[in-house]
Order: sequence, then structure tokens, then C-alpha cells
Amino acid sequence: MTDVYVKAGLRESATFDRITINEIQRAADTGIYDIRGFGAKRRVPHFDDLLFLGASMSRYPLEGYREKCATDVTLGTRFAKRPLKLDIPVTIAGMSFGALSAQAKEALGRGASIVGTSTTTGDGGMTPEERGQSKHLVYQYLPSRYGMNPDDLRKGDAIEVVLGQGAKPGGGGMLLGQKITERVAGMRTLPVGIDQRSACRHPDWTGPDDLAIKIEELREITDWQKPIFIKIGATRTYYDVKLAVKAGADVIVLDGMQGGTAATQEVFIEHVGIPTLAAIPQAVQALQEMDMHRQVQLIVSGGIRTGADVAKAMALGADAVGIGTAALIAMGCNHPKWNQDYEAIGSAAGYYDDYHEGRCPAGISTQDPELSQRLDPVDGGRRLANYLRVLTMEAQTLARACGKSHLHNLEPEDLVALTVEAAAMARVPLAGTNWIPGQGF
Repeated sequence: MTDVYVKAGLRESATFDRITINEIQRAADTGIYDIRGFGAKRRVPHFDDLLFLGASMSRYPLEGYREKCATDVTLGTRFAKRPLKLDIPVTIAGMSFGALSAQAKEALGRGASIVGTSTTTGDGGMTPEERGQSKHLVYQYLPSRYGMNPDDLRKGDAIEVVLGQGAKPGGGGMLLGQKITERVAGMRTLPVGIDQRSACRHPDWTGPDDLAIKIEELREITDWQKPIFIKIGATRTYYDVKLAVKAGADVIVLDGMQGGTAATQEVFIEHVGIPTLAAIPQAVQALQEMDMHRQVQLIVSGGIRTGADVAKAMALGADAVGIGTAALIAMGCNHPKWNQDYEAIGSAAGYYDDYHEGRCPAGISTQDPELSQRLDPVDGGRRLANYLRVLTMEAQTLARACGKSHLHNLEPEDLVALTVEAAAMARVPLAGTNWIPGQGF
């Protein structure tokens, strides 16, 4: 078809391309904005725009078969009496029961536990399946307060106060009525089958000073045992990190715009927030200026896919990373074996446009009992564990190539950028030069 357009001398507008024209027509037909799940689909500078400088003569590499490269990380060492000790620096980000099936939440807990890392509850509360299979479970405390109760909060191994999410910083999420079953409605104190919107800010939040009060309350509820995480969507990262540290956070969770969401407005997903790559150096700078880097741990999420992404995030200063979308893919989401089912809902494997409607053929982002049964939690957990092991081994391979005996020893000096934009955002030199854009020659 493209050849026909070329022969006819037709030229598509870069501004009003066919996708844009289609969206204008859809809006005109319906009078409503478009919502979807997943995260930003637009091309932004990302970890692929960075390269490692492996050891040669001026650096001494480590032999992968004989020399150790450690991967452990401890989260919450600032104030918590019982910090979270993980075997690998790859955690599972918060994804709710409601957005995901009970089977999916159980599989996440199983997979994370096999490799010694943590998973996170998400909006909507804690399920017995998730708590029962998670060795380390972080309990999210969200603006909506859906499913929140002190008993479950105390059962968590850490508490994550969510102030923002990378896909929609400044906004709340949605859960369509077809995913609000009796069980979901009961946990969230909502009517069955009615669309739900999550709040964009905490009901007792009018500014940063209130966060300090909230952290103090949570520490008293948990007898100062549990680490307190603060999750922010990447926007004004430098200032947000400083305020969170000042309020008493043990851990900062930084979510870039490539992070996913269960459902929100597409205009939000594509036009609010900044790339993960741009956010990390701002967070690290803020921590360093407060003499808190490595004392307040930094978890980075939003678009982490490979061991290379893990290693690059840590080289830029992260203590650990979080994965969400990649974990779902590892468990079977978007598998080609469901192609016929994807076509039936007007989608295809890899597009993520319709899964917020609860018709996920893989049984992951659905509450339909028949579809949910397609996911075996044991098999899903095994697949996730395999994927987490590969991420860790890939990151170790790169760290050894740079001569590092621990993933935390990676540093910005180990990186160069392929583009001017990535060099400026990551604050590392453009490959083949000593130039960091914005920092002189």
C-alpha cells in the first residue's frame, strides 16, 4: 500500500499523520477522550542511547567464571529497625489487584520470592494470595486509600507512600466497571460494575509538611520496624527528592514517564512527565547535595526491560530498579499463542491498547474468571523468576566487563552517550568526546 502512495506522489503530513487524523475523527464521533493502559509509546531518549566503556588496558575486567560480582541490596537503612534485604536489585513495582487478576498477583509473589526480591501491592489492598507467596511484600499507601487497613499495613515488610506515578504524575488512575467484581468492590468499598477513579492526591495532603506527619504516623503504627518508601512520578525530580528526604523517607522510588499504568487518559500518558533517563541524575544530585546518596536508597522504574537497563540505571546512581510491564510480559502477557484472541478484541500482541477493558487473553489484566484461569500462578512465577535471573546475570556481565565486583560499584564514568540529547539528560559524555552538553567543553 505504501508503494501506491509513493507512485501517486502522495506525502503524509508529519504533523497530521494518519494516526492523528484518526484520533481527531474518533474524538469528533464520540465526544470523549481516549483512555488506555501501558505507558508512553512515543520515542524518547532511553537507556538504549547509552553504552558502557568496558575494560581493556586502562581498566581491569573481572573473569565471569571465577570472580564474584555481588548483587545484594538493603533498602531502608536510614531509620527502619528492619531494613529490607534483597538478593537482587530488581524489584516488582506496584500493580493492583483489580487491574491484575488474583492469579497474576500470586504469580508475581511466587516469582519474586524464588529469586529473593520484593513485590508490591498496588492500589486496592493486599490479597491473601499475594501475601502468602511473597517473601518480601511492600504495602502501597495510596491517595485513594482503597483497601487500606492498619492490619494489612502491618503485615507488609515495607510501606510505600505513593505521591505520583510516572505514567500520570499529578493525576489519578481509572478502573473500568467491568473489572470491578464483587471481590474487587468489597476490598475497595465500591459499587460493583461502576467505573472507578483514583484520587490524584492524598485527602490529608496540602503540602510537603504533611508528608512528614504522615511518615511519623506510619512509623508509630509499625513501631519503626518497616522502611518507609516515597514514590514520585518524574517531573520536578530534584525538588521532590529533596522534600521527600527532608520529610524523613528511607527510600525514594522514582518512576519515569515510560512506566505503565492500568488506565488513564492517553493525553496524560504521552504529554506529562519526563523520561526516566533524565530523572535519575536529578534525583542523585539532590541526594548528593544532602549527603544522603546511598543512605536514602533510590529505586528507579519506568521502562526497565533488560539487564543492560538495570546496569545503566545503577551506573547513573540507582540502588535498585523496579519492573512492572516487563514482569507481566515475562509471565505470558502478549504471548503470540493468544494472537487469535487479541484479534477478537481489536488488538494484537504487543499493542496494549485494549487490555484496560478486562479482556486480557493471557488471564493477567482481567477479572473475568474464565480468562483468569488461563494463567497458572506456579508457571507464571517460574517464568518471572527465570526472567529476573537473566536480568541479574546480564547486569553482572556488564559490571564485570567494567571491572566491578558489585553492581553498586558501577558509576557514570563507565558510560557514554550516543546522542546529544541522551548525553545532556544522563550527564555523561557524548561517545568519543569529553563533552557533556550543558556543562561546557
